[in-house]
Amino acid sequence: MLYAISTPRTCISCPRSSRFHRRNLVSVKLCARASLPNNGNGVKVEYTPWLIVGLGNPGTKYHGTRHNVGFEMIDRIAQVEGVLMNTIQSKALIGIGCIGEVPILLAKPQAYMNFSGESVGPLAAHYKIPLRHILLIYDEMNLPNGILRVQPKGGHGHHNGVKSVMDHLDGCREFPRLCIGNPPGTMDMKAFLLQKFSPTEREQIDASLEQGVEAMRTLILGGFTNKITRFNLGQKYKYHKV
Repeated sequence: MLYAISTPRTCISCPRSSRFHRRNLVSVKLCARASLPNNGNGVKVEYTPWLIVGLGNPGTKYHGTRHNVGFEMIDRIAQVEGVLMNTIQSKALIGIGCIGEVPILLAKPQAYMNFSGESVGPLAAHYKIPLRHILLIYDEMNLPNGILRVQPKGGHGHHNGVKSVMDHLDGCREFPRLCIGNPPGTMDMKAFLLQKFSPTEREQIDASLEQGVEAMRTLILGGFTNKITRFNLGQKYKYHKV
């Protein structure tokens, strides 16, 4: 069952447990930061929430197609982290949860790929999430199939979904991305993106979804450290391993 949020409250609250109880998902207070006591000295540690957005097209027609790997990554994160995706807000299907103690808002825009920014911009503004905490997940034509790359910023690379997001973030490009390789080769672009993966490609993508969850956790909990650098390097050469 889907729910719609119309409340003006602008906070994402993170419980002590990393799992949201299903019966509390809609009624839970949304809070801009999560805080908890630190070392018993009365000082509170605050965690700025993350908005994690996967790009794709809604509807069964597009399920499992190449252009929808962003949606698939969100589904996998939601499954692993126990986040229930059953709320509609700002033209997006969303779910609220935590990575460790860090609150996260997962989102799958429902206004089709080319209008993804119509969800991302309003969600970021509503929950007061800074650019550095907006993680955009999408397919990347310039990477081999299933290769992942985590970046702190970048352009739109002729990806209409990314372009729409940038347009609705006042043209800013300084937000993190998790790119999933999906090269078209010499095939017509539009026809290619609406295809499903071959069995071999599907196996590579499924493995990448698992690796992507770990990369996302590393970024959320530690930022752009040497661990992310090593992850990107490992991805670059993962198909060359003997």
